[in-house]
Amino acid sequence: MPSFNQSIFHPTVFFLTGIPGFEIYHAWVFIPFCCLYVIAISGNGMILFVIITESSLHEPMYYFLSMLSFMDLGLCLSTLVTMMGIFWFNVREISFDACIGQMFFIHGFTLMESSVLLAMAFDRYIAICNPLRYATILTNSTIIKVGFAIVVRVTTVVVPLLLLLKRLSFCGSHVLHHSYCFHPDVMKLSCTDTKINSAFGLAIVISTAALDSVLILLSYVPIINSVLSIASPEERKKAFGTCVSHISAVAIFYIPMISLSLVHRFGKHAPPLVHTLIANVYLLIPPVMNPIIYSVKTKQIQKAMVKVALSKII
Repeated sequence: MPSFNQSIFHPTVFFLTGIPGFEIYHAWVFIPFCCLYVIAISGNGMILFVIITESSLHEPMYYFLSMLSFMDLGLCLSTLVTMMGIFWFNVREISFDACIGQMFFIHGFTLMESSVLLAMAFDRYIAICNPLRYATILTNSTIIKVGFAIVVRVTTVVVPLLLLLKRLSFCGSHVLHHSYCFHPDVMKLSCTDTKINSAFGLAIVISTAALDSVLILLSYVPIINSVLSIASPEERKKAFGTCVSHISAVAIFYIPMISLSLVHRFGKHAPPLVHTLIANVYLLIPPVMNPIIYSVKTKQIQKAMVKVALSKII
């Protein structure tokens, strides 16, 4: 294996990492990853397609679900090329500018997904706690404004974060711990002061993903109270069933994200394999699981998918 040394390589070139200790098996190791990518891309693509084509799904809940699927698709596609390059062609080099571009999409889609999950929590809150005003509050124009606000919110925090990263110098190791560019991973390789970058990155996490998760939890306090106050057991079960998919999506999104953040901040001495595995779980599990959860738990999505499948066969 070559020595990744500044005297040999240009300082603005980074080297991505596959699975430490399994380099000679990378072509085989990528087969399960490839399967996960296929499931994620086809599943989210199908969700988007049925929501767009089926007029019965043109409701606020499914509009937000289509946003979630779009974010998951973007997250998968933003890393697919580098993952394939590493595992199949042993192409590990990535320029600093390309790395910045990949980080923009990875962090952008991740924070957008957090915002969409919060919007979906608001949707469930209105549907259960104030159903008579649901149609007047969540109009098409309101949903468009929410989508626009999400894009603006994420752009205004991600762009400065990456501009601060561009001012740093990299004069030591250029080997990243992941198969894609991740801001904390790249920042650690800098030989200049990164206190501002670290503080700004922490502020972004607190003001976006952390705040969103707290608001989602708080939204479920009145939701659960409203569900428990329903007299009919069947109606209570039906009302709670509409929240199960969202709760599952929140769990599979935030648990890997929190785990990866903790490893980067406190797992400096953890084996490289731990960093890599958690990073890949964070990247692939939500896009893979969200379509499965919503297609299994949501009857309207099931019916739409069956209808589309039958129309293709016939």
